[in-house]
Amino acid sequence: MKNKAIAQLPINIIETVQYALEEDIGTGDITAQLIPEHQQATAQVITREDMTICGIAWFDETFKQLDQNIKINWFVEDGEEVIVNQTLCELEGNARVLLTGERAALNFLQLLSATATQTQRYVQQVKHTKTAVLDTRKTIPHLRTAQKYAVTCGGGSNHRIGLFDAFLIKENHIMAAGSIQKAVARAKQVANLPVQIEVEDIDEVQQALNAGADRLLLDNFDLDMLREAVQLVDGRAKLEASGGINLNTIQAIAETGVDFVSVGAITKDIKAIDLSMRISHIAENA
Repeated sequence: MKNKAIAQLPINIIETVQYALEEDIGTGDITAQLIPEHQQATAQVITREDMTICGIAWFDETFKQLDQNIKINWFVEDGEEVIVNQTLCELEGNARVLLTGERAALNFLQLLSATATQTQRYVQQVKHTKTAVLDTRKTIPHLRTAQKYAVTCGGGSNHRIGLFDAFLIKENHIMAAGSIQKAVARAKQVANLPVQIEVEDIDEVQQALNAGADRLLLDNFDLDMLREAVQLVDGRAKLEASGGINLNTIQAIAETGVDFVSVGAITKDIKAIDLSMRISHIAENA
């Protein structure tokens, strides 16, 4: 977690976990009934690849909702970078409960760790610049706040949470409003919130500046256009580069001097971390 400003945990963890358990268990875990009702067991969760961990609260809440007597001892914390074959935690308790909660708990841990790990890779590419890596609204349904928390565990920063906490005026908004000037003016009448506007060329950069936008989203600008925009704006508004950014291109983009780079890939183009939960001990007196 060193040098990472991790956001506060989302407030909807309980509801999110409840939904996941209802989805998985339904009318009951019939396979778990093959195990003696009071059988006690110990299990460990191990990572099969290098990763940045995230999702401990969701993992814990899964077992808490199933059985508050399950004990979990963590050897790592959110935001920590761990290596292949490292043991992340140990669980003790009812064997049926451990097996019933295994998949839902691991789903949260491997997905959110994947988001944090992917974010960390992008952050490493721009760490020598002033540019911050931002997420987008391209998140998995019902897991937006969880993924946005994971982004901060990976060293990234959050863009707006949804459609309610900042203006982002795009091409269709501009067309419907009549012009960049009219769209920004109307936004300032609607609410006292940050106003960001998407621009597609240098002329629109100047229009957005004249209109008083707080932030400019430079959509699919090439490197020369980004440098020109940085020089033209000269600190009068924040600049965010966006559009098709990947690990191979982000460094050069950041080096143009933009304040932010938004990357949809850190939340939508992810591969779940390979985790394994294995029962290591069965109590003899069960």
